[in-house]
Amino acid sequence: MNKKTVEDIDVAGKRVLVRCDFNVPFDGEGNISDTKRIDGALPTIKYLVDHNAKVILCSHLGRPKGEFNMKYSLAPVAKCLSEKLGKEVKMAKDVIGEDAKSIAASLKDGEVELLENVRFHKEEEKNDPAFAKELASMAEIYVNDAFGTAHRAHASTAGVADYLPAVCGYLIQKEISVMGKALQDPKRPFVAILGGAKVSDKIGVITNLLDKVDTLIVGGAMAYTFMNALGYSIGSSLCEQDKIDVAKDIMAKAKEKDVKFLIPLDNVVAKEYSADSEFQTTPSDSIPEGWMGLDIGPKSCKAFTEAIAGAGTVVWNGPMGVSEWKNFANGTIAVAKAVANSNAISIIGGGDSAAAVENLGFADKMTHISTGGGASLEFLEGKVLPGIACLNEKD
Repeated sequence: MNKKTVEDIDVAGKRVLVRCDFNVPFDGEGNISDTKRIDGALPTIKYLVDHNAKVILCSHLGRPKGEFNMKYSLAPVAKCLSEKLGKEVKMAKDVIGEDAKSIAASLKDGEVELLENVRFHKEEEKNDPAFAKELASMAEIYVNDAFGTAHRAHASTAGVADYLPAVCGYLIQKEISVMGKALQDPKRPFVAILGGAKVSDKIGVITNLLDKVDTLIVGGAMAYTFMNALGYSIGSSLCEQDKIDVAKDIMAKAKEKDVKFLIPLDNVVAKEYSADSEFQTTPSDSIPEGWMGLDIGPKSCKAFTEAIAGAGTVVWNGPMGVSEWKNFANGTIAVAKAVANSNAISIIGGGDSAAAVENLGFADKMTHISTGGGASLEFLEGKVLPGIACLNEKD
């Protein structure tokens, strides 16, 4: 994917509208509890400021349902950004109203404005052309740097590109170059690890990756559907009955394509779905009646770790068990350690796996942790992301 980036155009003296992902979490006191997404946007913002652009930032925050609800105001983000940039970020009172437009018009080179939450207008998520045109009218160039929403065709993520030259920022550039290379020209062996609850969420990813990987590892609750498809007794473990045929089909395809397909050999099973339930370890083909699998067992950890150890490229999306509960987190921890200790190019596909890697302190050992859960999944499925498709190609 050869998309133009901020470095491919002249931004000096130009008003540049930048779509960021400032959808940050807050604590009970209304303070930002994690600034990771703000930090992620800084390289692009700093580049534009240093190259004398007039910078207009926009983002969504939460789900204000298309109305002005100040509980979802971006004002705390403007304050945090001002501190990190060492210069005032001018906070607009509206999105496409008088205040936003007059601040935009009066910006001097190197100055920064933040528009209010784009989702205060219901037209944003509908990708309403009139709203996109109003947003675009404030600027001369559009930069998308919000990978986390690149799989949504909204006014600020795709619509504005109909009216302005459109390029990507550093965050999106990194996402598409690292993940794109892994999918198109991976260093082998290429190992994919998929976890999480449902096969149905990952069918597209599995199907796309079966053509590309050497080894596919499946853990998490979705593994029980595969075990059931093999005729194993799975007790009261989660199982998608309507996906048994799909699971059989996937295993047959893996065999046909000579892809090593690994599912758990043993499981940590519990009496009930709770953090402090009684638990034991059982082989995968004989989970007792009334017990449910909540994590992979020690033999599985060993087999998965061995498969990861020799990898050239690893893509991981989804936990191996109920990783937020201590008794059922060992599988996810073992996989995170194995990926961290491997010499592979390691890509963590957002969401729970990214949280696990960060909480365990392995983040700096990974090549790339994706900033978008849903977006990275769709990227791995081989889908076209509207927020990236709308950007101009390099000549």
